[in-house]
Amino acid sequence: MSKFKYTPENEAKFQEQIKRYPNSDSMMLPALWLVQEQEGWVSPDAMIYVADKLNKTPIEVYEFATFYTMFNLKPIGTYHIELCKTLSCMVMGAPELKKFIKETIGIGPGETSEDGLFHFSEVECLGACGGAPMFALNGQYHENQSVESLKNVIQECKNASKSSK
Repeated sequence: MSKFKYTPENEAKFQEQIKRYPNSDSMMLPALWLVQEQEGWVSPDAMIYVADKLNKTPIEVYEFATFYTMFNLKPIGTYHIELCKTLSCMVMGAPELKKFIKETIGIGPGETSEDGLFHFSEVECLGACGGAPMFALNGQYHENQSVESLKNVIQECKNASKSSK
């Protein structure tokens, strides 16, 4: 029995979405996405919950979740920085942004800052090559970035974190 459970709102979303899919394999992605939206990551307990809901084995859900890099399989920071590492962004300045993140936040790809505020990932193309270099912050795109603009975004996150305490 899983300790995880969808919120009533997410359960309603799940019930609405499952009507659109012909089989439970098709529902795996939306079901896991609801988990991640709710918790910020997909725990083993949540995978068991999804397996039960979709009449799958937990290993089938685990295999699916580990295949897609968009699923966080451990808790991450409040602010998730996803830096594009494909050619356009690399040529236009992504290495400098990566270096700045390492120097100012103290984390490399796949790491979360000690204070739990930031998590950094390098990702394949985010589909904004014309706006390179770019990164996503909690799913919101920031195009045509420079070290200075990234510095401002990081400071805004820190300020928002302080004001919410």
